[in-house]
Amino acid sequence: MTAAVTTDTDLDEAPTTDDGGRRGIRRFGTLALAAAVVVGLLLGYAGGLLTPSFTRPGDNSVEAGFARDMTTHHAQAVAMGLMAFQQGEDPEVRQIGGDIATGQQGEIGTMQTWLRLWKLDPTGDQPPMAWMSDGAAVVKDGLMPGMATPDEMTKLREARGHEFDLLFLQLMIRHHLGGVHMIQGVLDGGHDKDVLLVAQTMKNTQQTDLTNLQAALKRLGG
Repeated sequence: MTAAVTTDTDLDEAPTTDDGGRRGIRRFGTLALAAAVVVGLLLGYAGGLLTPSFTRPGDNSVEAGFARDMTTHHAQAVAMGLMAFQQGEDPEVRQIGGDIATGQQGEIGTMQTWLRLWKLDPTGDQPPMAWMSDGAAVVKDGLMPGMATPDEMTKLREARGHEFDLLFLQLMIRHHLGGVHMIQGVLDGGHDKDVLLVAQTMKNTQQTDLTNLQAALKRLGG
């Protein structure tokens, strides 16, 4: 489900004559990524519509809880990925960030489409992670597994260069580990075949991402 984003990396390697030219190239790449994120979201919505279930999960089901909470979890990853694409110094960091942003935005579209098809509220009234047996234990200060704190997000926004690259990789590794834990929760407790199929794909994608994130962190000396 992860869409490759190569525009920014390719353009960054083209010769430029001044800082203004480089800023213009980066702005162009960011606009291209923004368009790709929108396309990913629309494709996610279409994917959700193509896999309706005959039996709708209920409001307090594992599937509904997963779709709601993973939407929130993914939203932070999309924000972090967009920052990496725009602010990253290392080409691979920018590439990984763009891939995560577009791929997870598409998955948000799929999960929100499920909730509409099930005629359920997109947020619900249950506390975060209530759908998992260990949900209360893994929520820290209101944050789901692996999520960055507001202070950490501020530090990431303000970081530049090599410092940004290392912080992004560290935060995203933790974020993905938490995401895999949540995905395993729906794989263990869910019953909807379409949800389980998409969840397994999510897990495979995030495990591949983790391999790439950890290799990049090691290469950059983190």
